[in-house]
Amino acid sequence: MQNFDDQRSYLFAIAYRMLGSAADADDMVQEAWLRWQKQDRAGVENPRAWLASTVTRLCIDRLRELKRRRETYVGPWLPEPLVTQDPPDGGELAESLSLAFLTLIETLTPVERAVFLLRQVFGYAYDEIAEIVGKSEAACRQQFSRAGKHIGEGKPRFETSPEAQQRMAQTFIEAMASGDLSRIESILREDVEFTSDGGGKAVAAMRVLKGRDVVARFLQGIASRAPADAAVELAVVNGQLGLLLKGNGKLESVFVIESIDGKAQAIRAIRNPDKLARLG
Repeated sequence: MQNFDDQRSYLFAIAYRMLGSAADADDMVQEAWLRWQKQDRAGVENPRAWLASTVTRLCIDRLRELKRRRETYVGPWLPEPLVTQDPPDGGELAESLSLAFLTLIETLTPVERAVFLLRQVFGYAYDEIAEIVGKSEAACRQQFSRAGKHIGEGKPRFETSPEAQQRMAQTFIEAMASGDLSRIESILREDVEFTSDGGGKAVAAMRVLKGRDVVARFLQGIASRAPADAAVELAVVNGQLGLLLKGNGKLESVFVIESIDGKAQAIRAIRNPDKLARLG
């Protein structure tokens, strides 16, 4: 029991990055715990490795189930947000928590995702990864290379310093509060993209919006429909400074804004109430 409790946060870190869902990650960790209870632990030399292998395999199977569900998802899909008190430590572990990264690896197959995360983020050796995913070392190396190239090509560039994120958040809040179209346009890059996830359960754009004019008008519409008791809180969302938009006595949206040179490059808004339930 003690061994499992010691590893719970580590197992969640793997599962959440694999699945992009805190609720599903919790389920996988719980299932690993149930299997650990039935396991003859006297024969387990390395509990951490055994548990990590179990969680990873469970996540691969879960991803195959989720793939079918996400193919019929209403509108764009975004990960379930995680809100923490402080930013995570730097490096790959922190970067792999961002909404941008988690959205990007959605394009990988379940096994490719496992190979890439275990190697790049959690530092596993290829022979360990091969045993976990049931592939040869050569195949794992090939999958890692292919996944790395894909991730590298799609990897967004944005400002990561806390100061830059703070300025962008404050500028965004002020522009939205003004409701002025030209002021909203002034904080956006010409090639800005806006992604909103309502899951068919909340008002959201049904596709990724691209371009300053289109995004500015949509944001102006959001501002005009804000409830009378609307309030905004700053919070660390997936390792970045984000905005929690509250109104009508509940959490309405979570916004994360990525900026370059002080202007928004990508805006992600999670509005699906199922994904906000843990935070609400």
